[in-house]
Amino acid sequence: MDTRFGLCNSKKPMLLSQQAVTTALWCNFLVFSLKFGVWLETSSHVMLAEVIHSLADFANQALLAYGLNSSRRAPDALHPYGYSKERFVWSLISAVGIFCLGSGATIVHGFQNLWNAQPPQHIFYAALVIGGSFIIEGASLVVAINAVKKGAAAEGMKIRDYVWRGHDPTSVAVMTEDGAAVTGLLIAAASLVAVNRTGNAIYDPIGSIVVGHLLGMVAIFLIQRNRHALIGRAIDDHDMERVLRFLSSDPVVDAIYDCKSEVIGPGFFRFKAEIDFNGVVVVQNYLERTGREEWARQFREATMGKDDAAILKTMANYGEEVVTALGSEVDRLEKEIQKIVPGIRHVDIEAHNPKGPSP
Repeated sequence: MDTRFGLCNSKKPMLLSQQAVTTALWCNFLVFSLKFGVWLETSSHVMLAEVIHSLADFANQALLAYGLNSSRRAPDALHPYGYSKERFVWSLISAVGIFCLGSGATIVHGFQNLWNAQPPQHIFYAALVIGGSFIIEGASLVVAINAVKKGAAAEGMKIRDYVWRGHDPTSVAVMTEDGAAVTGLLIAAASLVAVNRTGNAIYDPIGSIVVGHLLGMVAIFLIQRNRHALIGRAIDDHDMERVLRFLSSDPVVDAIYDCKSEVIGPGFFRFKAEIDFNGVVVVQNYLERTGREEWARQFREATMGKDDAAILKTMANYGEEVVTALGSEVDRLEKEIQKIVPGIRHVDIEAHNPKGPSP
């Protein structure tokens, strides 16, 4: 099948995802470097939590970038539907990494220092880095939010629905991670302010624990998001309804059975249906294209023969042409379906035998 519609439909969102990932990758590297330097000076527990947070974010963006590049590989004999789902795999791996490294290590470190907390040193430098990191992470967050907005607009969805059910989890992953990073910085700042105002160092590991729980929630959300994508999810109900409405209204279609769809990549879908064709309409369409008179003449001449050989040959030729005509109707339906939902790259329509066993 012709896949140009699906390719055009997904090209812009993919570029937006790539831009969001690249921006976040370099921003996280810069922020990690700043936080690591300040942690060496201050020995702050909450700053260490932020160092781990930024390291996890950087590793995560690197995995997302690798997944994006891998998913662009062309289909081959081993993977005839392409490698689009590979980005889901690496997004899932990165989410598990956030949960284990980012959340787990941060929470454990916070609890270990909860009862013997020491006040951090050089809080002023920590405050400067938190402020600078907030600006950098905020800029990356703006880029990710714009990518999510445009992705939602491209799929005709509300932003909230796109975050939960959109077909491209990459930009959503970047947005949630950057949002968690900005929130984590606010928590770190609040912890250091509390330590400075009260003189009680316990607020430092408490901040570390809170940041760890924040990372855990983000990781669980991303794990669930990518799990659904890898299991195989149907296309949105409104897209399926549009396709079924078109098929039901077409004169050559008597009934539709066993409709199935699956998301095979961000913005890429597969659709399958069994159709009970109206044979009378199929034949009428064929005769209108080829001319009724010619076939009527051939059948009249065949019946004038002394035996059945001529008429059997004419019937065989006519049957072959009708089968070809049915194939043309299938091709027409498939192309129309791809126009209705451009993201459908693969359409499989089969003729259904109403007298046969149901699948």
